[in-house]
Amino acid sequence: MSEAKRRRPDLYLVRRVITRPAEAGGEPFEGVNVDEFRRRKAAGEFVLDWEAHGLHYGIPNTVDRAIAEGRNVLFNGSRGVLGRAWEEFPGLTVVLVTASVPVLADRLAARGRESRNDIARRLARAAYEIPYGPPIRVVENDGELESAVEAFLRVLQPLSV
Repeated sequence: MSEAKRRRPDLYLVRRVITRPAEAGGEPFEGVNVDEFRRRKAAGEFVLDWEAHGLHYGIPNTVDRAIAEGRNVLFNGSRGVLGRAWEEFPGLTVVLVTASVPVLADRLAARGRESRNDIARRLARAAYEIPYGPPIRVVENDGELESAVEAFLRVLQPLSV
């Protein structure tokens, strides 16, 4: 998504709040501890939040301002929260970026953030069915990053009208 944003500056890329150390790498995010996350949740600072993989994730309510401005908003979410997201954002379109299990396993192992058992649990969830609601566009991400970014931008194209 960062590369899509670089190529399409008109996109608004949401910076998630996650209960993991900022130095853990990966996407740009705001790392907080669990107590701070809970404080922000209680204060109504998240439009969506969920737990997965032993972490808490939040989409800040600042996303509402970007939507009100008519911007195309991108955020990395969880299939488990799609029903709530669809209710919160009726015009939501989901771009499911997926890869085969062997590719996912290699990529998760290369990150070095999870144990072998944690990776196995994540892979078991990879086949999780998408709940009701939003239209879904699929991007296969088994190959090079460039190909995936091009495919991602192509599925976003109709959203720019």
